Amino acid sequence: MTTIYWVRRDLRLSDNPALVAACESGAVVPVFICDEVVEGHGAAPKWRLGLGVEAFGDALRTVGSRLILRRGNALEVLRTLIAEVGADGVHWNRLYDPDNRKRDEAVKSGLKDDGIKAVSHNGHVLFEPWTVETKTGGFYKVYTPFWKAVRDRSPGEALPVPQIPAPGSWPASDDIADWGLGDAMNRGADIVAPHLNVGEQAAQGRLGSFMGDGIDDYADARDNLAKNGTSLLSENLTYGEISARACWHAGQRAMADGKPGAETFLKEIVWRDFAYHLVYHTPRITTANWREEWDAFPWNEDERLKEVKAWKQGRTGMAIVDAAMREMYVTGRMHNRARMLVASYLTKHLMCHWKIGMDWFEECLVDWDPASNAMGWQWSAGSGPDATPYFRVFNPETQAEKFDKAGRYRMRWLAEITRQPQDTALAYFDAVPRTWDLGPDMDYPDAPIVSAADGRKRALNAYENRDF
Repeated sequence: MTTIYWVRRDLRLSDNPALVAACESGAVVPVFICDEVVEGHGAAPKWRLGLGVEAFGDALRTVGSRLILRRGNALEVLRTLIAEVGADGVHWNRLYDPDNRKRDEAVKSGLKDDGIKAVSHNGHVLFEPWTVETKTGGFYKVYTPFWKAVRDRSPGEALPVPQIPAPGSWPASDDIADWGLGDAMNRGADIVAPHLNVGEQAAQGRLGSFMGDGIDDYADARDNLAKNGTSLLSENLTYGEISARACWHAGQRAMADGKPGAETFLKEIVWRDFAYHLVYHTPRITTANWREEWDAFPWNEDERLKEVKAWKQGRTGMAIVDAAMREMYVTGRMHNRARMLVASYLTKHLMCHWKIGMDWFEECLVDWDPASNAMGWQWSAGSGPDATPYFRVFNPETQAEKFDKAGRYRMRWLAEITRQPQDTALAYFDAVPRTWDLGPDMDYPDAPIVSAADGRKRALNAYENRDF
């Protein structure tokens, strides 16, 4: 018998439940489909996904298999491929955001109507959203109780790489170059590419390096903007080039070895699970205020405002915010502490809707994750679950003093503030759209577009006069 393994955000051979299950049924035809969900991604994540797909295709070839590429509606493509190879079943790993769930439900229903086995598996999170419940049987809305509920629970052992039986003949495959997944990146692709870590082997190397050199200081170093103190695994986790379960077990081993940063690392892996827990139970978090009473809050929703333009371009005059935005354009990533600062500045100092920032991050981040991005923006804005108190406004100046005391992070990314700018700072001008008409010879803003004090005052006044 022949089985189709539908590849999505699980670009790895190891610890891959859907692949293992497919291999138990006979010959396996792996297929990646450029469908309506993939087509809807922003420029950076779509490009990075394409690179991951290419790397996974290479990995499959090394073990005697192949990755078939097809484009179109997922159900229609699968039906066509089933007919071509005589398959009697399709396996895939589940995803939990609204767009993927809607697509997957239609696929499963359609295939079952056709008499085809359609089997989904858990390969994206530690604990599936419906398996973690409060004592009253509901879902968790606050992170700390969620962490306490799962910290002693085992996600099961990681699965080894299976033997992948090949079919007698292979169906035709598209050429991924014809899809143009990186077209929207334009010249930015050449700038971001050297900062990427693509593929399963690279992901495992990154995890190993972090466990060897970074886990000890992680609890404190992860907030130091100038230090490379984070794991950088978000890029690989979002495309499934490494499993959350593999990271969990590595963290557990580090904890058993007495590594001081291990528990903090495990909490971050569970924080990702918490995001998917929320996006599954309250899918509105990706499009609307999680706290519905915030629907009446007078955020600006006009992206044409000069404040929004300045924020996007990294030219607000608030150096720590601008440095963070420029880091994103050059590397495709942004330091986690910096993400909170730029989100707070946009939603509180500039009083702009969190959806503006959430959508922009989806366009620009190579580690974009639909659940984490939505939860992070709503957490920062105050409209989401487990949110920082709405009246807490990050002061970007004091945050810079605390987490970039020597100014090294700002110097790394802001060319205009020094006579001898670093290459990383100059690269920003080669990465951003030419239509912005920016160059390193231009002056940096004399003052912030909204100062720390004025922004805080305006935000608190709006909160005090809210209608809820």
